Amino acid sequence: MNSDVQALPTVGRMTARALVVVLGATLLPAVAGTAAQAATIATGARSLESVNLAGRYLRHSDYLGRVDPITSGSGTVAKQDATFTVTPGLAGGAGCVSFQAADGRWLRHLDFRLRLDLNAGTTGSLADATFCVRDGSVAGSARLESANYPGRFVRHRDSELWLDPSTTNPGTFAADSSFWVRAPWAAGRRTPVLKGLYADPHIAYLDGRYYVYPTTDGYNGWSGTRFKAFSSTDLVNWTDHGTILDVGPSVSWASSRAWAPAIAYRNGRYYFYFCADTNIGVATSTSPAGPFTDALGRPLIAAGFRPGQMIDPAVFTDDDGTSYLYWGNGSAYAVRLNPDMLSFDATAVRTFSLPNFREGEFVFKRNGTYYLSYSVDDTRSENYHVEYATGTSPLGPWTHRGTILAKNLSIGVKGPGHHSIVRSPTGDTWYMAYHRFAIPAGNGTNREVTVDQMRFNADGTIQPVVPTG
Repeated sequence: MNSDVQALPTVGRMTARALVVVLGATLLPAVAGTAAQAATIATGARSLESVNLAGRYLRHSDYLGRVDPITSGSGTVAKQDATFTVTPGLAGGAGCVSFQAADGRWLRHLDFRLRLDLNAGTTGSLADATFCVRDGSVAGSARLESANYPGRFVRHRDSELWLDPSTTNPGTFAADSSFWVRAPWAAGRRTPVLKGLYADPHIAYLDGRYYVYPTTDGYNGWSGTRFKAFSSTDLVNWTDHGTILDVGPSVSWASSRAWAPAIAYRNGRYYFYFCADTNIGVATSTSPAGPFTDALGRPLIAAGFRPGQMIDPAVFTDDDGTSYLYWGNGSAYAVRLNPDMLSFDATAVRTFSLPNFREGEFVFKRNGTYYLSYSVDDTRSENYHVEYATGTSPLGPWTHRGTILAKNLSIGVKGPGHHSIVRSPTGDTWYMAYHRFAIPAGNGTNREVTVDQMRFNADGTIQPVVPTG
């Protein structure tokens, strides 16, 4: 008999046109013919109707932005094209939002023409796809001002969408650039859970919230320097806590390649294990949201300490309070940490023989069984996936059990892996956070983070995780 678990909450899944839109602290029903409050657009699936061209909705056609008629009789594709998942602005900013289409592309301006494009992760790309919500021309409507070109607004011009200055056709401009926020014509995207390019997520439940610590992605050669933290109470709505550690100015022994962090808690402090220039360091903070400070002034595990790359740390703390550190690329290592969480006995390091092992060990315990899961193949390969083994102690021996997460080309999921696992605080409900290629055209340096539920069979083996697009 399988575990009795609840489904992961979803965004934009509905059976009727009615939708409750959360605007600030106000709950307001937004149905066809009813406008949302001005100057803010809640996250989630939304459709935007032109104020002065009733029945025409903001949409994309062949990746170009338009306003076109959409009705209940319109086809499925047209309804999807007129539905966007609203997210916090990719470039940040109070009151700013971004719009993601069903295929994963983002609405942005390029040479002031609105179109769909991939999230390249660059400063320019993020800014071009960020719009700040302003009051519309009539009460209850909203306008979208460019985040990086203040004074330019999204407007329709001969049904095409452009980013124009407010001095253009001043008699009609305000109405041409105003939209009603409507219930979505179709379901919005549920993933990725972090809006942007991120990878190697470590998920944990800390201080009453779920936290995710990822690699900041989108850089050639994985050359990013910043670590960020995100938190949530429901695994759907995430708070961005900003940069919690910047390797460049904050770590004396490294300057780049900030990868694959992990978090642990002990005696009132949080310990942040991170990769930098293929070493493993550790930083500490009194808050899971940081900021974190390099604790040693040197690597905890230096490059060359053992064969393979000294990367991809993970920490497991057993029921007796003993913590273990796992790491490695090419070879899998583990060691018991000293109580200070900052040192270990180098002579006690264990090497595991794991079939197909590449990187990204992660250990957890359930009903007395220890589970060690890890990534197989290269993160640049669409065949990157997760396998696992079970054991009777945190250091094995390990029995290989097979694959639990793999690609699904029918929904565009490629290269899912470098995962972590967390248990809900309310029962035997488990979730896996992992990255995959960005949809629709990502690769090994343009990846996105998502979270899916993990289920167990009656004998304790793990069912294959069903990836979401």
